[in-house]
Amino acid sequence: MKQKLVIKVCLNGKKSRSKAMKIVVGISGVESAALQGADKNQIEVTGDGVDAVVLTTALRKNVGYAELVSVTAVGEKKPEPRKIEANVVQPPLIRTPCYQYPPCRMIYEYWEYPDQDPICSIM
Repeated sequence: MKQKLVIKVCLNGKKSRSKAMKIVVGISGVESAALQGADKNQIEVTGDGVDAVVLTTALRKNVGYAELVSVTAVGEKKPEPRKIEANVVQPPLIRTPCYQYPPCRMIYEYWEYPDQDPICSIM
């Protein structure tokens, strides 16, 4: 599944920008990466099967502050809802009965043997 990630990173200079871009491109599944934003402090990553958590953690360890801003799917088409024509008659809704089974009864059997002494010593 192709997705687009936007990660906000604290980039102070050219050196930190190039270091961040090397880290981003080195992650498996990344197809393209670009800097965006007013201060060029956001990295837009497009790829197939990119793990956003791994990418953000790698940036935090090696560059500094990194925050995952958004993850969106790219290239997926949403199915359009089907239109029902006015002339088509829909069949009536048939409800199937829901059977409720009776509760299970507990049956206790008491056997009394005349030739034995009663079990209870009090009686």
